Amino acid sequence: MVSITALWLPILFAAVVVFIASSIIHMVLPYHRSDYRKLPDEEKVSDALRAVSVTPGPVYHFPHCTHKDMKSPEVIEKFKRGPVGLITILPSGQPAMGKYLGLWFGLCLLISVVIGCFAITVLRPGEEHHHVFHFFAVAAFLAYGFGNFQESIWKGQTWVVTLKHLFDALIYALLTAETFSLLWPR
Repeated sequence: MVSITALWLPILFAAVVVFIASSIIHMVLPYHRSDYRKLPDEEKVSDALRAVSVTPGPVYHFPHCTHKDMKSPEVIEKFKRGPVGLITILPSGQPAMGKYLGLWFGLCLLISVVIGCFAITVLRPGEEHHHVFHFFAVAAFLAYGFGNFQESIWKGQTWVVTLKHLFDALIYALLTAETFSLLWPR
């Protein structure tokens, strides 16, 4: 049996490799540049949001209603008239990229730890490269990829953007799998 302490090196390396790959994907490669669009008349919308004192944190849904009110003619008319949407308000000021990158690295590390813990229950020392690779590829793809479906299902993210994130998840999964399979205890 493999102990989790024997996997500290592949856990750390996998997190670092995924972090570097994601940095390259998002800063160098062009395919995510169209994921976000500018609001029409952004200043007017920003002024209107400031005027009503929206606060950072919650996701605002509009038009807002309770489940009970969804059938009322007034609410039905609001939905027909539109717009319908979700807005997340972040704190004012420059984006806290150091914080976001630190949290992303922490998530990469957590994913590596969790799938490492799962792996030690099914894989043995000296396991064939192919078996280790396959296990980690599937587990990492589930971890990095499948949460993206919720963004399209519940929050209206376009399926094209979700597919791009699934492609990223596939890259992260393959890198994680190769890292663990190369460093798997013999």
